[in-house]
Amino acid sequence: MAFMPKKKPPKSQAAVTLLAAFLILFTAGCADERPAAETVVTNARIYTMNTAQPWAEAAAVKDGCYLYVGSAKEAKRYRSKETQVIDAGGRLVLPGFMDSHVHFVGGSASLARVDLSGTKTVQEIQERIRRFAAENPSAPWVQGRGWMYAAFPGGMPHKKFLDEAVPDRPAIMRCADGHTSWVNSRALALAGISRGTKDPQNGTIVRDERGEPTGALLEEASSLVSKFIPEPSAEETRAALRRGLAEAARLGVVRVHGMGGEFEALDLLDELRREGSLTVRFSVTMWIDSPGPTEKDWKAYEDARAKHDNEWISLGGIKLMLDGVIDSGTAAMLDPYETQRGSRGKLFWEPAAFKKAVAEINARGLQASTHAIGDAAIRLALDAYEEAARAAGNSDVRNKIEHAEDIAADDIPRFGRLGVIAGFQPHHADPDPVWMGSWIENVGPEREQRAFAWKAVLDAGGRLAFGSDWPVVTLSPWPALQIAVTRQDLDGNPPGGWLPQHKVSLADAVQAYTLGGAYGMHREKDEGSIEAGKLADLIVVSQNIFEVEPRFIAKTEVVLTMVGGRVVHDAR
Repeated sequence: MAFMPKKKPPKSQAAVTLLAAFLILFTAGCADERPAAETVVTNARIYTMNTAQPWAEAAAVKDGCYLYVGSAKEAKRYRSKETQVIDAGGRLVLPGFMDSHVHFVGGSASLARVDLSGTKTVQEIQERIRRFAAENPSAPWVQGRGWMYAAFPGGMPHKKFLDEAVPDRPAIMRCADGHTSWVNSRALALAGISRGTKDPQNGTIVRDERGEPTGALLEEASSLVSKFIPEPSAEETRAALRRGLAEAARLGVVRVHGMGGEFEALDLLDELRREGSLTVRFSVTMWIDSPGPTEKDWKAYEDARAKHDNEWISLGGIKLMLDGVIDSGTAAMLDPYETQRGSRGKLFWEPAAFKKAVAEINARGLQASTHAIGDAAIRLALDAYEEAARAAGNSDVRNKIEHAEDIAADDIPRFGRLGVIAGFQPHHADPDPVWMGSWIENVGPEREQRAFAWKAVLDAGGRLAFGSDWPVVTLSPWPALQIAVTRQDLDGNPPGGWLPQHKVSLADAVQAYTLGGAYGMHREKDEGSIEAGKLADLIVVSQNIFEVEPRFIAKTEVVLTMVGGRVVHDAR
């Protein structure tokens, strides 16, 4: 067949064909292949914690991660008909907060017990206990927490005050610091504690001049009574955890470093994760006491790590406890206490055993988090970390010292030099006399000057990771931020702040509660800042804390909390 040329299309048809070809070519070269976001947060003042882009107007989220962070105009290109748009109303948006030291199970349980936080007199304490006991007549034990030493005559509680409030059943009220229990006569009788009962190792039964127990039990002596308290059922613990999760979402806390109690609740936490109810991410430590660790400990840890290793629940190293607290004189000090001549407190580990434990922990590539409050305990922890680092080489274990309330001046630079993270809880430095009075009295004027030396550690190249130690104080990061930048109590006292040289800037405080916390949990590549590719954890807050007077930071409320792209708290 002879070749026949095609007829030319009509002029109008040729124009349409040319236009279509042009459009195809144009869209092929300039096609917007951006995936549609599930959620876009816009009209916001986003403080990203990303030094390359400190502020942004909008963020687009898909599959639990940030797709885009930047201008509101550009974020529109990620929207589709199905995209949920959250208008932040011009409010401040921050990365979700991380609590780097918490006892989440205990804190959750405390929400249903007597809350004695903020009490200043015996009468106020008794009234709260009486009210709770009357409202819970069927509770076999009356339990509570939150009192502080200075509220009582002589700085220590007595059973007679608790007998007056709860005469009909055993009662136990734990000090806010968790290191002293106050029990009534019924509890003492149930536990068989009398004049002839010996003090346990690492514990003291406080006695009067006749040798009679007063109802105050220091450190491990608390276990003489607490072992008689019925263990909560799995359902009771599950219900408590749900209350705790709701509280965390309300306060803007999206990840916690569990420092005791969480390891035993891993399976319950995983149940909540599998049903979609877990709204806080958990890095969980396993607590090891002297003279461990044993092979049984390591098997328990490795079994748990094999079972729980995801972005919601993971193992976060080993917790060690080296001393007590300054308020009751049980923290280990280099020199005697001011008010207890001859007493330096006590280490809970033999130094050689502690160093051996740290070396083994680090040799396995695990982080050690050591409770060390007194300057002697802090020095031993630093010594152990330094020796373990020499033995293990350049292992990135990121050891932590928890609390570090009174660091010897010569040891402050060692945090930066050794890469040791200072796990501080700013709310513990509330200078309210009832809260801090016994602490200041016990250390004396020279050591007081080194109290809670956040700025000194930071200036010496150290890293900060802030937390609460809930239920010692509230889980809320907002009063903690205020105290960190003012060194004042929440009423603004003392003028100028207590030891103002240790204040930190608000930017540094927020860093310690976000990216600093993420670094302390080996999570900084995926969490802690608002930038593309990271997990979409953010909070929208009621006021711009960078613009209000510092004395109002504690009044901040969380308007919205997002965890992994899912809104878990919405008070708009």
